[in-house]
Amino acid sequence: MALSVQRPKGTNDMIPSEANKWRTVEQAARDCAERFGFREIRTPAFEETGLFVRSVGDTSDVVTKEMYTVSSKGEHTFTLKPEGTAGVVRAMLENGLMNEGFPQKVYYITPCFRHEKPQAGRLREFHQFGVEMFGTSSPYADADVIMLAREVLSTCGIESVKLNINSIGCPECRKKYQEALVEYFSARKDDLCETCLERLGKNPMRLLDCKVPKCAEIAKDAPVILDYLCDDCREHFEKLKAILDEYKVEYTVNPKIVRGLDYYTKTVFEFVYDGIGAQGTVCGGGRYDGLVSSLGGQPTAALGFGMGLERLIMTMEGEGVDFLDPHVPDIYFAPMGEKAYSVASKLCQDLRAEGYSAEFDIVGRGLKPQMRYANKIGAKFCCVLGDNEIESGQAKLKNMRTGDETPVNLDDFKNGFVPVLLDDMFELEGISE
Repeated sequence: MALSVQRPKGTNDMIPSEANKWRTVEQAARDCAERFGFREIRTPAFEETGLFVRSVGDTSDVVTKEMYTVSSKGEHTFTLKPEGTAGVVRAMLENGLMNEGFPQKVYYITPCFRHEKPQAGRLREFHQFGVEMFGTSSPYADADVIMLAREVLSTCGIESVKLNINSIGCPECRKKYQEALVEYFSARKDDLCETCLERLGKNPMRLLDCKVPKCAEIAKDAPVILDYLCDDCREHFEKLKAILDEYKVEYTVNPKIVRGLDYYTKTVFEFVYDGIGAQGTVCGGGRYDGLVSSLGGQPTAALGFGMGLERLIMTMEGEGVDFLDPHVPDIYFAPMGEKAYSVASKLCQDLRAEGYSAEFDIVGRGLKPQMRYANKIGAKFCCVLGDNEIESGQAKLKNMRTGDETPVNLDDFKNGFVPVLLDDMFELEGISE
């Protein structure tokens, strides 16, 4: 019988057997971010729609095609967040964090929502690890953020990614560049898609990011932003390259990187992996020095990146990387008889209070089905409890991997001896956590 209700298109369930993969990337992201001095921040899953229109840009694909927006009473509109940065800037301003001294460095792991065609590594609900740094215009900050992204990827076992960098300048030096783009693309208007024709008069840099094959081919010979940088932007980019060279970080200058959101200025970068299909960017970011002031704050230099966790997991799978071991019980008690159930329940509570994962049968199975179940859930040890064990106060602790059995006194579960024994056996068998 087919289910009458299924998950929405472009979404995924994280079932228990996949949880260890998510724990791996989330733990790596948190650990690396905190080593670099970033603190966690959490923002709502939805914001007032105007926040994203003002920050992301009213000509961007995100705003024009991909946002999930709903109306509430009073004619307010709210949008499920399509990216993490705008909400973080709003939260930093609203909660006065910009007044606490610079730099301010925060990270987050959050769901995001975009209505786009689902494909490998691109979902309508996806999860993003992001970092934001406020209050510094130093190219050392750019390099530090890039190094953090690189460290997360390396910690996750991903080495075969390529770093691409570019500078898209500031609003002043982009004016001449945009004029050159308009001139170039206007001469080829007949071959452009409808979306690019709309963008030509509003934000011509968007034409460089079009995925339509004929437009992408035209864009290959378009003017390059690096030829139009002002002295300040050029100096900043050259200094960043020098720092990366000093760190011995390999990179490629890719003048076609413009990123998809309007708030970027100067440095933009991407880490790209070729093994997950056409959408191979596993991390993208850069500088957005004008965003804070556009949302009502004082002019504040800022930068950051976003990393899609689904793509990160796919990349790790493609690289054959080992994930954290799935969680399994330390011990499973197999009780036989009413009194044994009472004892097993109490022993589980005692062990859990000591920090161990302990389970016992709660569906009334026979001994053989219980042992099969203990094996299925991956229990490290099993202890059968019947009338004989209860009366004698002794039982056998079975190592489910080797089959070896060790005699134990039931009272020892209460006074800490058996937990010590478990630890010793875990170490001997090489399965300590």
